[in-house]
Amino acid sequence: MDELEHYARSILGIQLSTPQLNALQWYENELIDWNSRHNLTTIKDPEQIRVKHFLDSLTCLLVMDDIPLEDIVDVGTGAGFPGIPLKIIKPETRLTLIESVGKKARFCQHVVSSLGLEDVEVIHDRVETIGRKPEYRQRYKWAIARAVAVLPTLVEYLLPLLRINGTMIAMKGEDAPAEAHDAEYATSIMGGHFRKLFNVTLPGVAEERYLVLIDKIATTPDVYPRRVGVPRKRPLKST
Repeated sequence: MDELEHYARSILGIQLSTPQLNALQWYENELIDWNSRHNLTTIKDPEQIRVKHFLDSLTCLLVMDDIPLEDIVDVGTGAGFPGIPLKIIKPETRLTLIESVGKKARFCQHVVSSLGLEDVEVIHDRVETIGRKPEYRQRYKWAIARAVAVLPTLVEYLLPLLRINGTMIAMKGEDAPAEAHDAEYATSIMGGHFRKLFNVTLPGVAEERYLVLIDKIATTPDVYPRRVGVPRKRPLKST
């Protein structure tokens, strides 16, 4: 964990405590163990886990200006990224993890329970379903997704969950500028406003990475998100 501690300090400007490093080390060990049996992630090397999962997750802190952080929803969290590392580093955060794949949701619940993380809800369901439930709709300050879908689809997934003045963060690769252009129509009708593309550099990773920030400035129409599967099959784009 020495490299992760160094990178967190030099790149993110944060000092990881011994309990936080211990929690991340345990998380890494459990991820490797579960991955050998359940195929949770294609990243299996410990060094890659620390950079491409842990450090990558924590780059969200570069654009999250709330202290303390308010409600976060992590959509399509997979094995808990970026939500669980953010929770470990910012324990005051209220976190909801949404994951449609059962084995991944079970792993997230195992990590949350074993580490004693409080104010974390793990939901095994589709985000289209959750986005239409009153208890989750327009609730969150931050909605985050990583490697889930193209940006026009993500806008339909995330913006209904945000309160007015909330912000979605889409963690994207080199196609982020083109995707942001493609998502302009969906962003507008969902009540969003594009803020910026924030370039992120990870040590030893050649691919360009971006955080795409979209603010919620108006109420999302009740008809969105559309029924399960439709946002992915028919992303909203101007004709």
